Amino acid sequence: MIEAGGQFPNFSLPNQDGKTVNLSDFSGKWLVVYFYPKDDTPGCTVQGKSFTATKDDFDAAGISVVGVSQDDVASHKSFCDKFSFKIDLLADTDATLMKELGIGQSEWNGMKFWERSSFVVDPQGTLRKVYEKVSPQGHEQVLLDDIKKLQQES
Repeated sequence: MIEAGGQFPNFSLPNQDGKTVNLSDFSGKWLVVYFYPKDDTPGCTVQGKSFTATKDDFDAAGISVVGVSQDDVASHKSFCDKFSFKIDLLADTDATLMKELGIGQSEWNGMKFWERSSFVVDPQGTLRKVYEKVSPQGHEQVLLDDIKKLQQES
């Protein structure tokens, strides 16, 4: 797994609407990039709903949030529409970014899935904090609190 302190890898991935989103789009802003195993599964739904419910808090603190999984654009669109998500979900269908970050994989019932991980990127593109094997319940509040502390230190 990539460690805090270096530059977050550049990326260019489509969101649920097919619009290309780049790391440079967030230049000058704090960014949370969270990775999740699969659209429309229980934990991933909890996480998407939680980030949507707290989006105004993140916006007020100057923090953008994007979710990433290996699902395709159509799957992301369906997932966002079903639960009225207000965050972008990015499609890393060939897992290029996940591999570059060194996100681990686990196996469950004979299926491999990417482990739930989150990354905090500062306004200069530096990776400030890494969270591995995240629990979806309440993680958004941990991120918000931790980033506010980092903002005060800056």
